[in-house]
Formats: sequence, C-alpha cells, structure tokens
Amino acid sequence: MDFPDIRFDMIWNYKELFIRGIWVTLGLTLIGYVSGVILGLLLGMGKLSKKKWIYYPCKYYVDFFRGTPLLVQILLIHLALIPTVFGESLGYFVSGALALSLNCGAYNAEIIRAGIQSIEKGQMEAGRSLGMPRGVAMRYVILPQAFRRMVPPLGNELIALLKDSSLVTVIAANDLLYAGKVVAGAYARFWEPYITVAILYLLLTYIFTKVITYVEKRFSNSYVPSQRRRIFSFGRSAAGG
Repeated sequence: MDFPDIRFDMIWNYKELFIRGIWVTLGLTLIGYVSGVILGLLLGMGKLSKKKWIYYPCKYYVDFFRGTPLLVQILLIHLALIPTVFGESLGYFVSGALALSLNCGAYNAEIIRAGIQSIEKGQMEAGRSLGMPRGVAMRYVILPQAFRRMVPPLGNELIALLKDSSLVTVIAANDLLYAGKVVAGAYARFWEPYITVAILYLLLTYIFTKVITYVEKRFSNSYVPSQRRRIFSFGRSAAGG
C-alpha cells in the first residue's frame, strides 16, 4: 500500500485553530476535573452516610452517570437539559464543562469512597477518643491518610477525562478534534490532521502524566524533601561547634 505524501503545510495554515483547540481542551478538562473532584467528595461522603435520604440519591446519581455513555450525557445536557432549564442553549463550553464535571464527579465519588473505606476503623476511633467530633476526625485524621491512596486513581481519572473531552466535538466544540475535522474537510486529506491531533493529545497526556507522577511522589510515605547544598553556612556547625 502506497502512503500519500505527508503535507504538514496545511497544519501550519490552520495553526491558530489548533492552538485554540488546545486551550479549549485544557479548559474543559481542568474545569471538569476540579468540579468533579469537589462533587465526587460530596458524593463519596454521601455514599458512606447511614442516612438513607442522603445515601440513595448519591448512589443513584453515581449509578446513572457511570452506567450511561458520556456521549449520551453530553447530548442530553446540551440539547435537552440546558434548553429546558434556561430556555436556550448556553454554548458548547458550558454544556461540555457541565457534562464532564457531572460524569467525572461520579467516577471520583467511587475513588474517594474506596479511599476512605481503606483506612482502618481504628483511626476514626482514635480521633473520637481524643474528643474530636466525627466530622473533625474525618477531616483531620481520615481524609489526609486516604488522600495518599487516592492520588494514583485520581490521576488516572484526569488522564481519562482529558481524552474523553474529545467527545464534546459532537456539539461543535472548538476543541482539538474539531480542529482536525475542519482541516480534513478543507483539504479532503486525513493523515495529516488526525496524526497532528493524536500527537497533540499525546503531548498533553505526557505533561499531565509527569505532573501526576510528581504529585504521587510528593504525597508518598517515603517522600523526603531534597535539601539544597549551601555554599556559605553561618550555623554552629560551620563555626566548628
């Protein structure tokens, strides 16, 4: 099979569109992830509640958003939910960010719930024995320990969300995949635009992975802060005791 001559000049002609696509993709991913972590924390705590009126709504929410395709959720929110509530569309960015946030929150809820449940029950009992209310013990004793165990799966969710954000192109979002589709349609060529999109997603994923790796090391139990060597020291050791 003969491969066509690669023409990346067409990519250069649409460089502004690809740059904008990168910013839109990053914006949707970061907003969706931060909102999803906050929502996931509330839902995860709700699924641990012994009160049925708190537990069951959280459970059904998580089951719905984990059990239905993200693409369907995006279309429902953009074409049905937002126009029904506000009477008109609020644009692809609001719809996309909302869909990603709600979906990410459901997955993060399970990560956070599992992280909290992985902590020994004796930790909560120790906090309560010191006179801490349950909420205070959860905040200062359980969550800091659980967070160390949540970092790897939460990092994986960030990477997954970055790639899943490409689904917002179905509502005409000007993200990276949309830029590739525009160039492919303009030149009727598919190798160059989609290879470029793949490379850009790979670069973004690589950067996010490096950040996540640093955070994992930073919050690991074996982490020891590096100390810079001092050229001049005026402490007691430098004075010879």
